[in-house]
Amino acid sequence: MKILLVGNGGREHAIARALARTSTTDHPVELVVQAGNPGLERLGDSRTLDPLDPDDVLRRALGEQVDLVVVGPEAPLVAGIADAVLERGVPVFGPTRAAARLEASKSFAKQVMAAAGVATAASRTCRTIDEAGAALDAMGSPYVVKDDALAAGKGVVVTGSRDEALAHAAACLARQGGAVVIEEYLDGPEVSLFCLSDGATALPLVPAQDFKRAGDGGAGPNTGGMGAYSPLPWLPSGAVDQIVHDIAQPVIDEMARRGTPFVGLLYCGLAMTSKGIRVVEFNVRFGDPETQVVLERLDSPLAPLLHAAATGSLAGAAPPVWSPDAAVTVVMASGGYPGPADTGHAITGIDAAERLDGVHVIHAGTSEEITDDPADVAAGCCGFEPTLALVNSGGRVLDVVARAATVERARQRAYEAVGLIRFQGEHHRTDIATWPAGLDG
Repeated sequence: MKILLVGNGGREHAIARALARTSTTDHPVELVVQAGNPGLERLGDSRTLDPLDPDDVLRRALGEQVDLVVVGPEAPLVAGIADAVLERGVPVFGPTRAAARLEASKSFAKQVMAAAGVATAASRTCRTIDEAGAALDAMGSPYVVKDDALAAGKGVVVTGSRDEALAHAAACLARQGGAVVIEEYLDGPEVSLFCLSDGATALPLVPAQDFKRAGDGGAGPNTGGMGAYSPLPWLPSGAVDQIVHDIAQPVIDEMARRGTPFVGLLYCGLAMTSKGIRVVEFNVRFGDPETQVVLERLDSPLAPLLHAAATGSLAGAAPPVWSPDAAVTVVMASGGYPGPADTGHAITGIDAAERLDGVHVIHAGTSEEITDDPADVAAGCCGFEPTLALVNSGGRVLDVVARAATVERARQRAYEAVGLIRFQGEHHRTDIATWPAGLDG
């Protein structure tokens, strides 16, 4: 199966690695990947494309004669990439623009949940600062304020400070057409559950937990995610079945009833509260960094599952086979992240880290640049090729993934690997895969 993978971040590197790792004689995979990620480019034929331009992605899909397009990030889905490709008869793993509103608009997701009878936090959608202030007073502290738009995982503020909450609301409202969703706070640990969907069937993968705030113990600002682990030893037996029955399947059914069937990956972000399971958010694509640990535990071919979802045949597909091993990923971030990142610094130690048993490193924000070392410059002047160095080029730079028999062993190995990697300004959390973690953003 020839697959075009749209997106070139850490999530897409993890997806590509899983597609390649689980490729078999019966299910061979040939990958065409988006250029720009040095780690990802090693796994397929890299091509330059604009992921936000439906015509450009369609041109590449038709030109490469692919059997399936897999869209990684949310922004291309909201831009209508799936719509354009589907119109030309190419299967796509990823929802249409209309179905992607489940992530693009928090208020729309609330409407769908209400219609489907899905339990979630009480909320108010606000379009003025006065409405936001009244909603904050009604919901009480801790205050939960969510931008009603795509925000790369950083549009949520959870705080005990009304001033901070109101300031975030004001920033969201300042955007043209801006709105915010203000919610009641949900107690209890978070769970992420990915469900594949072909528009009718919801097929769960294994659950994971991510850590969203920048600092240990849930301190600091929200990020796109600073680490994750799977399985969750503390999760009650039967929780996954309950989530599918009470949440994922009703939402899939409601989207079909509305005439906008959901095809792709429904990310259910959940809080295991004292009152039961409640939805924190939906995303419409593989979550990052949970993808890195969930797909590391997959022992059966991934490509046929994604193709079955894209072609409406998920109910008849062979179910995924999961390793009993645990996986832990720790994100190594640039200085300044989640604010403006300090980039351009050489990265060392990845090869040494990957020599550790069960460890691999996912590239999330790296690039290759000519070094400014005087010796390299001189060599270039004398007819020698200048040296290319791997440098940090984004906020989240590397995802260090370890697999072992238990969560604790995987955690120890992941941090051993992190200790071997260096770049200026790097920071990471030291408490990934400690549990039960509270609602961490």
